[in-house]
Amino acid sequence: MAKRVLVTGAMGQIGNAVFMRLLSEPERYEAHALDRSATFSVRVPGSWTNDVPAGRFTQCDLGDMEGLRRAVRGMDAVAHLAADPNGRTWESVLHNNVIGTYNVFEACRLEGVGRVVVASSIMVSEGHFDQEPYKAILDVRYENVPPDYAIVSPRIPAEPRSLYGCSKVWSESLARTYAYRHGMSCLAIRIGQVERDRPRPPHGASYYVSVRDIVQIWQRAIDADDALRFDVFYGVSNNDYHWVDIEHAREVLGYVPQDRAEDAHDYEAEA
Repeated sequence: MAKRVLVTGAMGQIGNAVFMRLLSEPERYEAHALDRSATFSVRVPGSWTNDVPAGRFTQCDLGDMEGLRRAVRGMDAVAHLAADPNGRTWESVLHNNVIGTYNVFEACRLEGVGRVVVASSIMVSEGHFDQEPYKAILDVRYENVPPDYAIVSPRIPAEPRSLYGCSKVWSESLARTYAYRHGMSCLAIRIGQVERDRPRPPHGASYYVSVRDIVQIWQRAIDADDALRFDVFYGVSNNDYHWVDIEHAREVLGYVPQDRAEDAHDYEAEA
């Protein structure tokens, strides 16, 4: 029987990519989409077409608890990607990333959804760039990077430096709480930087993630063993200087990134 999966934020670039992958495999998934708007966000490449079937789309704001409960009802899993990705104002972060994410988890609890995969961000680890050798990696001073530099694990305390990053720590904390307090399976993915319509520039190459790699890790998290109660994974490609732990996702989820920033492949070609 096909797994029923709701993808929130399906009009955003990553949400739409994940939804369309699930939709393309009807023998495995019955994919549903949710967003507050029926049109693409500004982050979606201009070449993409809106192919979300009307019968699989729910227009709903994250502040609408009753609407969220109706949307998640009967789902086996929810892939929660809806958020304010900019975090320029506290009001927007509060409504979309804090209250909205709580509403999604609570709606899933109330409706008996077994698994929630929530979007975290590489920005929960942004503070590592304040110190060496991670600062050298960010600045592309690879000659100052020792060959045995320490990889940042999800087990290391978060280091956010923005309201947006803080809101993603909240998302991970909710995942842990709902997993261990309410018996759900809740996984968090710390998403790297996806380029919209151009190859990855050298600056920031260490936390680049291609579209097909980020879709792969989301799909593997959705399909993870039911016994996996809680975990956090970094979703980045196999970049030469990936300073975060991608081996953990390989060991637990079977995630094998296919791309690396240094190949400078075209974002639109891979979509």
